[in-house]
Amino acid sequence: MPGESADPAAAGATPLDSLEVIASQDVLVTPQLRHVELYTMRGLLTLLWHEPDGPAAPAALVLCGGAMGGLLGPAGGLYHRLGVEWAARGVPVLRVSYRRPNDLDACCLDVAAAVQLAVGGAGAERVVVMGHSFGGAVAVRVGVGLRDVVAGVVTFTTQSAGCEVAGGLAGRPLLLFHGERDEILPFHASEMVRMIAGSGELIALPGDGHLLERSGDVIHEELERWLPPVLGLDGSPRP
Repeated sequence: MPGESADPAAAGATPLDSLEVIASQDVLVTPQLRHVELYTMRGLLTLLWHEPDGPAAPAALVLCGGAMGGLLGPAGGLYHRLGVEWAARGVPVLRVSYRRPNDLDACCLDVAAAVQLAVGGAGAERVVVMGHSFGGAVAVRVGVGLRDVVAGVVTFTTQSAGCEVAGGLAGRPLLLFHGERDEILPFHASEMVRMIAGSGELIALPGDGHLLERSGDVIHEELERWLPPVLGLDGSPRP
């Protein structure tokens, strides 16, 4: 909805306050996977929350989809894979299904609220936000708006529209993946976002398209390298 903001300072309230949740419910789908529904007057926000089986690390991942929404992410269900694997390592993972897909302000507020839940509900001190396509702009904007807790941002075949604020990441870790044969968004879109940010690592995926269906293993390996230091899980100080 126009006028919604993911920046608590701009809104004068937390993201959850701004959502104006009128009711919520959740169920355990499995012992480590919780389905959460938050009802608002502007739509239903749904989260799949992968919970550690044991003490949680002071870190979390928040993952969002593209302009059509969705919970699986690119690369053959990458988000589910990350949820299962990182929760097993003690890191909560929240997958976000937007209230109003393709509404940038509303989607940013949804993801900001998920970050707030990761901090307040799971004790995270460092959060990495990831977004695919349209969701790349959401991830960047939430990273800028919640700079005190978002330690890094990952984008997959991101659009550049909406990322004009990327300079506000102020040197925090930014990892971008883009297929060189993307049939929807050109590779140049990710190049543009990195240029605006002034830093970041862009990984080209030869022969792959917008859904990155051929690159799941490569992406997984790169995230295994990149995520632990950004989340502060390898003894390194927070970037």
